[in-house]
Amino acid sequence: MVNPPPRLQLSPDCTADEVKRLTQFLEEQGTFRFPTLANGLFSAAAGEGGDFELTGYRNVWVRDNVHIAHAHWTWGETEKAAAATRSLMTYFEKHRHRFSDIIDGKTDPRDPMARPHIRFDGDRLCELDEKWSHAQNDAIGGFLWLASRLGNVCQWNPKQQNLLDMIARYLLAIEFWEDEDSGHWEEVRKVSASSIGVATAGLEAWSEYSGKSYPARGREALQTILPRECIQPDPLKNRPYDAALLFLIFPYQLVSNEMADQIVADVTTNLLGPYGIRRYIGDSYWCANYKEKLAATVRTADFSDNLADRDRLLEPGTEAQWCLFDPILSIYYGQRSQRTGEKDARQRQIEHLNRALGQLTSEGSSSGPYRCPESYYSDQGKYVPNDICPLLWTQANLKMALRAMMAEPGAAGGTN
Repeated sequence: MVNPPPRLQLSPDCTADEVKRLTQFLEEQGTFRFPTLANGLFSAAAGEGGDFELTGYRNVWVRDNVHIAHAHWTWGETEKAAAATRSLMTYFEKHRHRFSDIIDGKTDPRDPMARPHIRFDGDRLCELDEKWSHAQNDAIGGFLWLASRLGNVCQWNPKQQNLLDMIARYLLAIEFWEDEDSGHWEEVRKVSASSIGVATAGLEAWSEYSGKSYPARGREALQTILPRECIQPDPLKNRPYDAALLFLIFPYQLVSNEMADQIVADVTTNLLGPYGIRRYIGDSYWCANYKEKLAATVRTADFSDNLADRDRLLEPGTEAQWCLFDPILSIYYGQRSQRTGEKDARQRQIEHLNRALGQLTSEGSSSGPYRCPESYYSDQGKYVPNDICPLLWTQANLKMALRAMMAEPGAAGGTN
């Protein structure tokens, strides 16, 4: 386990006041600082100097902004959530031809650069010329979900509603339920349950907001794949366990309580590590001694077409351990505790929140203390934060987990 900074472990019988005091301490340390661009969008990370400047994480990702904006909405900063959502809408309006050209058959969706770009220049709302794995249905579905859920707040006009409907038709046009995309991790294209699930959540949210109905093709596909991530026989694609499936539990609340239990069991049994949680078995991103093996200019490059080159760098069992997921597991167990009153669920909620707190950087870190890294990786046998620190998505998850900890166990609630 990572050595936690002082004062940052909750007691087994912690009270709401204890959680409030700890949260206030972190607020004072700047742990939950979310710098925004002038238009309200969030860069992926807020690091400064050194190799961080070569990571590309000053750019805006649609996916990250969906999660960060949703988090702000949950804790009451509605206008910040709405500002980011409106700017994402403006960006997609500016490039709406990406959707219409594929719907009309003018461009080939097999070319990821022809698809809507999910990583872009947030200041200018412009696409980047750099080749990238833009075939990411979870990002598009996530935006549709967020925009639909915030529809009454943002007051979408007819033109904007038309764009949202076009996004829904785009997902149907590419047959998202069997489309190979690069998904949450922007790697080899495959038919992934995590992407199908988020696209399904987006369509269902848009259906509720607009009153339109769509065939349940996503739900049908998930019935054949879950609790696995990918069942395609190709060994480069087949994947029984992937932490991205946790997003179908929270925030998308798409799966049943029983399926959520199975996904969590799979993740904690197969991907849980002493420092964080692996994205999947065999993940070579920030594998052991990553900085020695790859120059700073290519560490965060697009490997979707040549992932085997990076995978050759991986020593088995040395996958990076990410900090995104323990807060989600804490929220899951908190919801389970509220639903069932199980004492063990409450203890697991505290356990995973303490793991997340233990992942914060310590004094002497190049990023400063009390910061949320993207992941821990093995550097000369010692697990240390990678260069992507702080990652705003991790910050958002941790703050939501702390808020969830303040709920009384046994109260009404659930994962659905």
